[in-house]
Amino acid sequence: MSIDIKTPISKEDIAGLKVGDTISISGYIFCGRDAVLPKIVALAKEGKLAEHGIDLEGSVIFHTAVSPAGVGPTSSNKLEIESSIAPLSEYGVRLHLGKGEIHKETIAALDKFGSVYAVIPPVTALLEAKTTEKKLVAFPELGMEAFYALKVEGYPAIIAAAHGRSIYE
Repeated sequence: MSIDIKTPISKEDIAGLKVGDTISISGYIFCGRDAVLPKIVALAKEGKLAEHGIDLEGSVIFHTAVSPAGVGPTSSNKLEIESSIAPLSEYGVRLHLGKGEIHKETIAALDKFGSVYAVIPPVTALLEAKTTEKKLVAFPELGMEAFYALKVEGYPAIIAAAHGRSIYE
């Protein structure tokens, strides 16, 4: 049975999730990977997210690029991506989507900031069919690795790290 999650996500929604839960995400989500996530962290630290129309509170960030072929997860344990997870969680991201094992320190930071990490199987065609709208939000010069907002309906994912635990343990 899948748990329906709608964005924006509350801390109460996150509190009820546990490792191994299957979720279905609907609403707007952000997309970013190694080229753009450090830039988003810098904007947050400078207090400039609103200048780009970005509100991270209750948001989802999918570790992916947006290309004509669709979207699919990239490895979340790349240095630039994983090092963005804690600060982005602190700024309100409740759910990080990607693939692969993340470090214990990152799992602890997720718990500290009331966020979770979920893995998405690499199913580009399926996710493209569940993406109903795409909007370039910031850093267009990065092409498919720019920061996008997607409207999604029924994105499948599995909670991989929550409340100090990991599915990879």
